[in-house]
Amino acid sequence: MSEKNREGKRTARERLAEERDRQKTAEKRRRVLVVGGAVVCVLALAAVVGVLAAKSGKDKSKADTAGPLTAPSGANGDDSLAIPVGRASARSTLTVWEDFRCPACKSFEDGYRSTIHELTDSGQLKVEYHLATLIDRNMGGSGSLHAANAAACAQDVGKFPAYHDVLFENQPAEADDAYAKNSKLIELAGKVDGLTTDTFRKCVEDGTHNSWVAKSNKAFQGGGFSGTPTVLLNGKNIYQDRTMTPAKLKQLVQQADKA
Repeated sequence: MSEKNREGKRTARERLAEERDRQKTAEKRRRVLVVGGAVVCVLALAAVVGVLAAKSGKDKSKADTAGPLTAPSGANGDDSLAIPVGRASARSTLTVWEDFRCPACKSFEDGYRSTIHELTDSGQLKVEYHLATLIDRNMGGSGSLHAANAAACAQDVGKFPAYHDVLFENQPAEADDAYAKNSKLIELAGKVDGLTTDTFRKCVEDGTHNSWVAKSNKAFQGGGFSGTPTVLLNGKNIYQDRTMTPAKLKQLVQQADKA
């Protein structure tokens, strides 16, 4: 074979090799573009889903607290945000801010319930309950809101104290949003004689007092309180008093009653 022919074949082989290299490079670039495009599409889709989910949650939150502000029957205090228990003539007032999903609130109620009942029944103490939804905000869900609305519905028919106690006695774990289900709240109402009326059911299912609960929670947030429960006796925070006991509370109330 002549030197010229060998040179021609080598040049052809080189051209073929170069062409294969160009094709490989083009194919690699195409794959990168396809994968990159897919990633962009996935990220865009995730962003859309995130926006829709956030909007859905926001819309649900708005729906939960939408509607006219309807205070429960007999509510008093600033903006009618307090549910009173006990005689109005009592010389001592216990102001309690609570959340029905709050474990610390349950601990307070379990420890002080019988003493508070004794003092309110005797006319020595009146209690003003304020309802908050702190755990809904911290843990997610709507159980605090729905339970507070149901308690306000119970107040409408004169059954708040008993239903209030039932809700704390049957409180689910903090992360369990069981009270978001109206069926659960109505089921627990069966533990209170005469509460499961059609009026109560409709009030719970319609969220009649949701906007009132939202306003109560807003007052809690603006009150400078450190958390729930917040318990004030005649304006003094006694929950922060490490020496406070049910017996000491009783003694303070009885002393004020005799003064």
